[in-house]
Amino acid sequence: MKKYYCYLLLLLFAQNAVAQVSGCTDPLSNNYNPNATVNDGSCTYASASINPQGSVILPAEVLETSGLVKWDDKLYTHNDNGDKKLYSLDSISGTVLQTLELTTATNKDWEDIDQDSTHIYIGDFGNNYSGNRQDLKIIVADKAGLQAGNPTLGAINFTYSNQTAFTATANNKTDFDCEAFVVTHDSIYLFTKQWLSEKTSVYSLPKTPGAYVAQLKGIYDVKGLITGATYSEDKKILVLSGYSSLLQPFVYLLYDFTGNNFFSGNKRKVNISANFHQIEGIAASGGGNYYLTNEQFKKPPFVNTPQKLHKINLSAFLDNYLENMPLFTAQNSIRDKIRVYPNPAGDVVFIEIDPSLIGLQYTFYDSAGKQSLSGSLPKILNKINVSSLLTGIYAITLDNYPDYSYRLVKK
Repeated sequence: MKKYYCYLLLLLFAQNAVAQVSGCTDPLSNNYNPNATVNDGSCTYASASINPQGSVILPAEVLETSGLVKWDDKLYTHNDNGDKKLYSLDSISGTVLQTLELTTATNKDWEDIDQDSTHIYIGDFGNNYSGNRQDLKIIVADKAGLQAGNPTLGAINFTYSNQTAFTATANNKTDFDCEAFVVTHDSIYLFTKQWLSEKTSVYSLPKTPGAYVAQLKGIYDVKGLITGATYSEDKKILVLSGYSSLLQPFVYLLYDFTGNNFFSGNKRKVNISANFHQIEGIAASGGGNYYLTNEQFKKPPFVNTPQKLHKINLSAFLDNYLENMPLFTAQNSIRDKIRVYPNPAGDVVFIEIDPSLIGLQYTFYDSAGKQSLSGSLPKILNKINVSSLLTGIYAITLDNYPDYSYRLVKK
């Protein structure tokens, strides 16, 4: 049986009292604190850049590629003005494999695309021209109908909770432009493209059609312009794409955060070695792989960058987190109900549990997956004799929570 491990985040303090230590918990950071048990979002990082593993020129049909999503193992993109089609792209050659049309929709300024298990969501919320659009919306299309050529469409119409003035601005002179969003199991989160401050604000919306006020949840100084987003909800990894005012493309990695407070955890900016590429869309592809697209950009006589599809790999920045994270399932609330200490442990380990878990059975497995020790937890604070265990790494699991384990180092 496959086991999932995580590093324990709790230490033994004097007289068996348990204390949480806030600090930077990422070993890849500049200021890693090995004693920290709670990530307070304070990690800082050295500058980093990566080269695309591959880049191909896209067909002229998608000159203005704007959003990107991976649906049924296929990449889909769209243009940002007028065109009502989705284009399926070959991930190796970049050729168009298929088109799906939202025949009854309009495309005023489609900027991003995402999905859940049953629907495709398209953000018609580009607002850079004068900053005063009052018809911002997200189009909702059922997948089955879209594939059959007759999608049922809905709309999530919205305004920003903190936009009270709608006087027209000059082009690219507003902080209420938006080109990025993600869909979660119960909500939508928008990430603004703020031309003036070069920050991004995150707003939340319900994911059902209707008219809403998008609620401001947070602001972060990304020192750039955010143009795309992709969220692996089960892994708690959100990656934003964007570029600087000098067209230096980048991705922003957000991970190990609390709930959907995306800026509360680790925040790492990674530049992409592809100058003068106006990155517009991003999609996760598994295994640390991500695809990005840039639209055509011309600045005669010196710059003529064609529209392209790129593949990058972020494993070097995320693997350590993924290897040591708890498995986030519907049962992940157990994380806050159990404390296991000390770690590393000698001959005794304490398992402190929420009263609701009293009576559960625990099991220790060694690194080969062999059961090494088991017993019950009859009270809140349980003292377990582990002197019979050999030195090594063990996973502790609880009945009723088979997909959640705690990693323990036995000295």
